[in-house]
Amino acid sequence: MEKIVILDFGSQTTALIGRRIRDLGVYSEIIPGDSDMAAVDLRGVKGLIFSGSPESVYANGAKADPSVYTCGLPLLGICYGLQRMTIDQGGEVAPLPTREFGPVPVTLTLEEASGEPPEAAAAFFAAFFAAISVPASDSLPPSLFPPTEANPDRTFTAWMSHGDTLTRLAPGFVQCGTSGSGYPAIVYHREKPWFGFQFHPEATHCEYGNALLGAFVFGVCGAQGGWSMENYLAELREEIRLKAGNKTVLLLISGGVDSSVTAALLLKSLPAEAVHLMYVDTGLMRKNETEEVEAALKKLGAKHLHIIRAEDAFLAALAGKEQPEEKRAIIGDLFITIQEREVARLGLPPDYLLAQGTLYTDLIESGKGVGNKAHVIKSHHNVASPLVAALRREGRIIEPLEKLYKDEARALGRLVSLDETIIGRHPFPGPGLAVRILGAVTKEKCAILREADALYIGELRARGLYDQIWQAFAVLLPVRSVGVAGDERRYGSVLTLRAVTSADGMTADVFPFPPEDLLEIAALITNTIHDIGRVTYDISSKPPATIEWE
Repeated sequence: MEKIVILDFGSQTTALIGRRIRDLGVYSEIIPGDSDMAAVDLRGVKGLIFSGSPESVYANGAKADPSVYTCGLPLLGICYGLQRMTIDQGGEVAPLPTREFGPVPVTLTLEEASGEPPEAAAAFFAAFFAAISVPASDSLPPSLFPPTEANPDRTFTAWMSHGDTLTRLAPGFVQCGTSGSGYPAIVYHREKPWFGFQFHPEATHCEYGNALLGAFVFGVCGAQGGWSMENYLAELREEIRLKAGNKTVLLLISGGVDSSVTAALLLKSLPAEAVHLMYVDTGLMRKNETEEVEAALKKLGAKHLHIIRAEDAFLAALAGKEQPEEKRAIIGDLFITIQEREVARLGLPPDYLLAQGTLYTDLIESGKGVGNKAHVIKSHHNVASPLVAALRREGRIIEPLEKLYKDEARALGRLVSLDETIIGRHPFPGPGLAVRILGAVTKEKCAILREADALYIGELRARGLYDQIWQAFAVLLPVRSVGVAGDERRYGSVLTLRAVTSADGMTADVFPFPPEDLLEIAALITNTIHDIGRVTYDISSKPPATIEWE
């Protein structure tokens, strides 16, 4: 099977590169950036990609095995990956006076004034022109990107996130793209099929991102395509069968998209008698969550469904705890503690396996990507909890979605006939309302937030806005604000509304709320819920913010 191998240097978007390539119909595989290439199976590999990294090439950044440059395969460096190639091949990289971050214009040009581009570069740009429906120029170079009436400057908007840049190209490299700040943005090698982008084509905000990746995958690497999510599902079901064997599998299910898709996958792959679904009502759930989850799980055909009421235990454990990482750890550990207690009560075999709906975003945000270079953004309870980590070390964890993003999980859910009402639900964090209540968590605060959130989501559905939004929710702030109710002065809680659009959750834009809808919803909340005296709307994108507040 043909594939593209991605060397992961710790970027938060490494798997996003992989899924973009899978979207193009080519299988992708991710390995640590410092892998011993002699131990890597290169059968069927059409090309290699160096990912980005949170590190500097002069600091703690991982180095690639030198043999990667002599294996003869096409190579693409992305952001740090390009800087890594540059340093390794004798060029120079230095800190920028002003960091390039977010949308930055890139103009396609050619540094040289004469000479034909090499075969690989010509193939790259021919594939790129075809993908964006622009006819190739007869004068290559210098006009690699033919000017058009709509785009006379041959410029597109790239997505950047770097503090270092190329100050001298390595020998043999040619600059054919320049950032709005005047620094190299796209380069290629005159003799070898090597390319580099000083930006992130995998980010949804990068104009022509898929076309640029496709130009490398198809034009340079010669991949044919044909891989699909249906292929992936067949492989995944076989992996689940091999991992589970004849053992009992227990899934802690929240009722959200990820755990519900995992439940459906398990029930499609294993005998129903071998699958136990356990739902723990933590008291941190959305309004009517438990009743809706129970009804949905029964539709999946589960034979073993266990509903555990544990509100008092979770609220007691969280009492007085204000730090989000501490709250996440407490919730994760208590989930496992309650699960172990219930397993003993149910008499499950001691070698049972624990299944989780962990997404790749959960792993990389928790610093648990393929390699060991990723930074922790926030700890997910199903990743960072010490008890979960112990089970993972023992090989007793099944995480069928660990290589997927949210939208890919939804696609799998449709393939296994999961109800669309579940597939289309907005993401809900495993720790529930605990991370949407800033500061200490109490039963009273949960009740306030639960009602406000239900009202908010209900209005989005009623106004036809819900399906236009990737994720919407309310956040209860740890402050009170003065207000006027009738003729009385009173202090009320402050509520923040959040709504974002996104393709995969790794980047997100603020939802452009119609002003009248936002004003009416805010007024309805303050008029209906006595404890809330002020409503704000969060207009922060990701990055620099995250989608959730904690």
